[in-house]
Amino acid sequence: MDTPEKARTVSLARGRIGVDRGVVTAVVTSEANPESGAGFFNREFISAGEAERYVRRQRRLARSRKGSTRCRRLRAAMTAVMRRVRRRRADFQSRTARTLVHGNGLVVLEDLNIKGMTASAKGTAEQPGRMVAQKAGLNRAIRNKGWYGLEDALRNAVRSTGTRIRKVNPAYTSQTCPKCGHVDADSRKNQAEFACTRCAHTEHADVVGAKNTLAAGHGGYRTWSPPGVGRGCEASTRPPDGRCATATATG
Repeated sequence: MDTPEKARTVSLARGRIGVDRGVVTAVVTSEANPESGAGFFNREFISAGEAERYVRRQRRLARSRKGSTRCRRLRAAMTAVMRRVRRRRADFQSRTARTLVHGNGLVVLEDLNIKGMTASAKGTAEQPGRMVAQKAGLNRAIRNKGWYGLEDALRNAVRSTGTRIRKVNPAYTSQTCPKCGHVDADSRKNQAEFACTRCAHTEHADVVGAKNTLAAGHGGYRTWSPPGVGRGCEASTRPPDGRCATATATG
């Protein structure tokens, strides 16, 4: 008689990592080193030449007669460029996800409302939006970095490792000093520079965001685990004999 396979117990003591997603650098981890570049994951999915040719064809398309052979040829060429971009982005997301889950029992992400963040700012005729061009540029940057695609890739990658994914409230993660805990918007000097206004601690701003995301992940937020994986075992709740405590990670 076949006996059901016993569900694995995932030890979160194996490794924990926080992830910050950005529009300049796609992914930065809580263990990133700005000097060596380790923990910074980024890639351009379209070359300067491809982008220039795409825009040139786009302009030609606008001047072409709808339904003409020239119109169809230009559309096909533009579609081919975007197909290559999507493939490169998917490859980057898959490779990055595998790197993040390797050796880690817990990956913590910010719980971002990506659909809301990329909504148009045009507004209506009665209530027109503000800074529409700037918002459109931000929307393109977020979509280009593939924030949601990375999350999907992580969920696929953890099916073979048993790693848990935890999403936390992103509030103040970029404004909190990871050393003294002081919260101040002025500590975030610019996109890359963080200097605490209380203790003068300095660090790469994206690394600060990733560290605070990881710290928030220790607070018992909802954890996603792949199907068929057993209980999670938090390092801080493990008894001296090494067995999992009864009330551990939520899953």
